[in-house]
Amino acid sequence: MINPFFKNVGPFDIQKLLKNTGIKNTENLKNSKIYNVADLLLATNKDLTFFHSKKYSELASKTKASYCVTLDNLSQFLPDTCKKIIVKNVLLTMAKITKEFYPKSIVDDFDDSAKDISKTSFKKKVKFGKNVLIGKNVKIGKNCLVGHNTIIEKNVVIGSNCSIGSNVIVRNTIIKDNVNILDGCVIGKKGFGFFPNQEKNIRYPHIGIVIINENCEIGCGSTIDRGSLSNTIIGKNTYLDNQVHIAHNNKIGDNCIIAGQVGFAGSSTLGNNVMIGGQAGVSGHLKVGNNVQIGGGSGVINDISDNKKVMGYPAKNLREFIKDNR
Repeated sequence: MINPFFKNVGPFDIQKLLKNTGIKNTENLKNSKIYNVADLLLATNKDLTFFHSKKYSELASKTKASYCVTLDNLSQFLPDTCKKIIVKNVLLTMAKITKEFYPKSIVDDFDDSAKDISKTSFKKKVKFGKNVLIGKNVKIGKNCLVGHNTIIEKNVVIGSNCSIGSNVIVRNTIIKDNVNILDGCVIGKKGFGFFPNQEKNIRYPHIGIVIINENCEIGCGSTIDRGSLSNTIIGKNTYLDNQVHIAHNNKIGDNCIIAGQVGFAGSSTLGNNVMIGGQAGVSGHLKVGNNVQIGGGSGVINDISDNKKVMGYPAKNLREFIKDNR
């Protein structure tokens, strides 16, 4: 289960699903039930997935999904056990399908179930400031603090020995033990996923969650978006400085140090022990290896292998950067 916080209204017969979303059945698919949508890696034989870039061909060749929305020129990479649904725009089609399964995942309206913490069972378990609101089905461990004007919305899970600062909003998130969330953070909102349209932009549903692992610190004013079809994950003992933005589906490794105003586009993966200087930017769908160091103000637009030091825009080997800027 990717997100226990959104209700899946499936399963759907594949024929009905295609009809509801206006997709032509190009391969005369036999009718069967689809229980969920998932990415190539997480999909089971009860799920439908998508494959939109040759960059993911290795994952596509190993997917266990029963059905895959893809392009005609990519279908060759999929296993015979996966039936192909050929379309012209994979991501737009998946947005329509995902919305069928999770109709409430498009909007991020405020949680109207939240009430003052003094009126909940946490009033004797948690040390809290003024004007703290808690939603339904929230779990908070031992020895936790929650600051003034903070809202912890429904279904959030917080471990033990955590400190949640003032003016923080948390939703669609699991926070493990010994985590510090500093003032002004917004965690678990939907990501910046949509398709431009002259009449009305089309939003992509975000059914993933945010997972913050043990011993992390999230700096003041930072924002971490929940995933679209997978989760946004912050590894153990990773520290974010102030005003860091982590977009949807990013996977940040263990023991990473990320300085202020660094921004990540969606669906990139960082290894362990990565250090990034202030105001650097990391483009989407990239892989940054272990023990990488990225200089401040750099723009990362290509994958970086293990143990590299890079700087500049586009980011390149540190020695080359110094040589070119003497």
